[in-house]
Amino acid sequence: MKKVICSIPGVDKVLSLPPLISLLETHPRPTVLAAVRNVLAALRVDSVDGKLAAALDESQLCGLIVTELEQIVAPALHPVVNGTGVVVHTNLGRSLLAKSACRQMLEVAERYSNLEMDMATGERGERYVHVESLLCELTGAEAALVVNNNAAAVLLALSGIAAGKEVVVSRGELVEIGGSFRIPDVMRLSGGILKEVGTTNRTHLKDYQTAISPETALLLKVHTSNFSVVGFTAEVSIDQLVRCGREADIPVMADIGSGSLLDLSRYGITGETPVQEYLKAGVDIVTCSGDKMLGGPQAGIILGKRSFVAKLRKEQLLRAVRIDKLTLAALEATLRLYRDEREAVAEIPTLRMLTLQPAALKAKAAAWIRRLRAKIPASVSLTVVAGDSQVGGGSLPLLDLPTFLMAISVEGWSPQGIDAAFRERKIPVLGRIQKGQYLLDLRTLQDADIPALVDAMSIFP
Repeated sequence: MKKVICSIPGVDKVLSLPPLISLLETHPRPTVLAAVRNVLAALRVDSVDGKLAAALDESQLCGLIVTELEQIVAPALHPVVNGTGVVVHTNLGRSLLAKSACRQMLEVAERYSNLEMDMATGERGERYVHVESLLCELTGAEAALVVNNNAAAVLLALSGIAAGKEVVVSRGELVEIGGSFRIPDVMRLSGGILKEVGTTNRTHLKDYQTAISPETALLLKVHTSNFSVVGFTAEVSIDQLVRCGREADIPVMADIGSGSLLDLSRYGITGETPVQEYLKAGVDIVTCSGDKMLGGPQAGIILGKRSFVAKLRKEQLLRAVRIDKLTLAALEATLRLYRDEREAVAEIPTLRMLTLQPAALKAKAAAWIRRLRAKIPASVSLTVVAGDSQVGGGSLPLLDLPTFLMAISVEGWSPQGIDAAFRERKIPVLGRIQKGQYLLDLRTLQDADIPALVDAMSIFP
C-alpha cells in the first residue's frame, strides 16, 4: 500500500524514510542532503504555481530524490555519440585519441615520470624535449616547441619575435574563429603592431613589399579557418612570401591551423597543405594545432628555424602556456604512429574516419542496421540514405565527403522530437535533421556507440 504525504515534508522527515536511509549508507550525507533540498525546493515552487497535486506519493518523492542524486554525482563531462558527420567537431571535443595515446596518458597519470628530469645527468630537464626530436624527424624542422593550444603558439611566437614591432599580414587573413579568437586581438596582446595590406579578397606581393619598413619584424600568413573567399580573388603564395622575406631580411611566419602531417590527396581529401611543405618552402616559424587533422590532443605546435625557436624558449610567457604531462604523453604517442603512414591512418581515429570510402560506409550502414534491428522496438524504422560529411575544426570548409547515413523514423514522432529525446539520454546521441529526416552519419559513429544507440531507441513503444 502506497504511503501518501499530504503536504511537503521537512528535510529531517524525508531523511528518515527507509529509501533515503539506504542512500545515506552509499553516498556522502552532504550530497544526499543537497538532492533532498533541491527536490523539496522545486516542489514548493510547483505548489505556489499550482502545479503540485494535493497529495504526494512517498515512493514518487523518493524517486525524484534518487534521480536528482544521480544527476548530482554524474560527471559533468561525459561521452556522447557523434552521429553528426562532423569528424573534428569542436563542440564535441575535436579529435578522438588513438588507443596507444590513451594508454600512454594513463601510464603517465598513474606513475611518476621523467617530465622534467634528465636521467643522464640526474639534473632538471625540459618537458619539451620529449616530442621535439619526433616533430623534427616527421617534419624536417630544425627545432620544435609545444604549448597548450595553437592560439597560445601564435601568441608566444608573435610576442617573442615581434613585440613592439610591425607584423605585416593580409586583410583577407585577419580571421575570427570559434570562441571569438581574432588575429588582430592576439596581435595586440602579443605587443606586435598590426600592419594590414591588400583587401579582403585580393592581396598582391607588391602590397607586402610596399608595407615593409625599418620597423617591420615579421611577415605573417594565416590559414583562413572556417571560411573561403571565392570569385575575384588573389593571394600571395607561401613561396612568394618567403622570397619577399629573404630579400628584405625579415622572417616569415605561417599559422596553418589544422596541422596535417600527411598528404591526404591520395584519399580524396584535397586543399590542406601538409606542414612539411611550409618548412620546405623556407618558412621560419610554423604554428599548428595538435587536435585537428593531426588527430592528437589539444596542443599548439611550433616548428621552424633553431634560432627562432630558441628565442621562444626564453620567453616568460612560455610558462603560462606550457603543455601538461598528460597532453604531452598523448601527443608523443600520436606522433610515433606517423612514422608509418599505414599505421597512422589505421590507428588514429580522425585519419581513419576522414579516409573512409563511400563503399565501406555503405557496408557499415547495412551491418549496423542488422545489428540494431534485433535489439530495438519494431516501431523504429531504419533506412540507409546517401549524404555528405564535413571535416570540421575549421579545416576545408568547402569540402564535402560522400557518406552514408541511417535515417530513423518512428510513427507519431517528428525528427525534432527524436532529436530532443536522444539528447536527453544518459549517453546523449547527436545527429542531424535534413529534408525532414533524422539522420546519423556512419562516418563518425564508433563501434562503442552501439549500446548507447540501443538505449536511445528503447524509449519508443
